[in-house]
Amino acid sequence: MKEKFENDDEWINDSLKQKSWHEIRSNDSWVIFKIMAEFVNGYETMARIGPCVSIFGSARTKPEDPYYLLAEEIACKVSNAGYGVITGGGPGIMEAGNKGASQGSSPSVGLNIELPFEQHFNPYIDHDKNVNFDYFFVRKVMFVKYAQAFVVMPGGFGTLDEMFEALTLIQTKKIAKFPIILVGSSFWGGLMDWIKNVLIEKHHNANPEDLNLIKVVDTAEEVVEIIDNFYKKYSLSPNF
Repeated sequence: MKEKFENDDEWINDSLKQKSWHEIRSNDSWVIFKIMAEFVNGYETMARIGPCVSIFGSARTKPEDPYYLLAEEIACKVSNAGYGVITGGGPGIMEAGNKGASQGSSPSVGLNIELPFEQHFNPYIDHDKNVNFDYFFVRKVMFVKYAQAFVVMPGGFGTLDEMFEALTLIQTKKIAKFPIILVGSSFWGGLMDWIKNVLIEKHHNANPEDLNLIKVVDTAEEVVEIIDNFYKKYSLSPNF
C-alpha cells in the first residue's frame, strides 16, 4: 500500500522493482479474466436493480459540511421520486448520497473501488447492493450504463473524471443523452466560465450547444425537477 512509503518516489521505485518487464507482460493476458469477472459481476448485480441516478462528489466531505447535508437531501428526494441512487460507496458525498437514499423508497447502491486511502464502504448501502471493483474503468461503465442522470456535487480529480467521461460519451453519441446536473454554482461557476470563454469561444474546442448538456443548480428541488422534466419530455418514467 502506498502509505507505507515516505514519498511518491519510493512508492514508484518499489512498484517497478516488484516484477521484471517479462513477468509484467506474461501476466497481462490473465488480467483480462479478472476484468471480465468484474464486468460480469457488475452487470448481473446492476441488472437486478435497474437504472438509477448516479451521485458523485468528494470522499473528503465531512458530515457537517453543507454540501454533505445537501447531497443527503437530494438523494432522499430522488429516491422518493422513484429513482434508485448509485454512489461510489465510500465516505463523504458518497456516504451522504447513500444515507439520503436509505431514507427514501428506492434502492441505495454502492460501487466501491479498492484504494490505498480514503475509500471504504459506508453503512447506508442496501446489504445486497454493494459491488466492489479493482478497476476504475469497469466501475465507470456501471455508473454510466445504469444511470438515468448524473448529479455532480463538489469534488476532486475523481469527480471531474467521472463528469467529463459522461459528457464525452454523450457529446460523441456513444450513449444516450441524460441530465448532467452540477450542484453548487459557487463551486462550479469558475469551471463553467472557463469552458464557455476559453474552451469554446476562444479556442473553439467544443460547440456552444455542448453547454446545454450541463445544468448548474443549488437546491434539491431543482435537481428532481430537471430529472422529472427530462423523462416526461421523452415519455419515460422511473424504473421502480
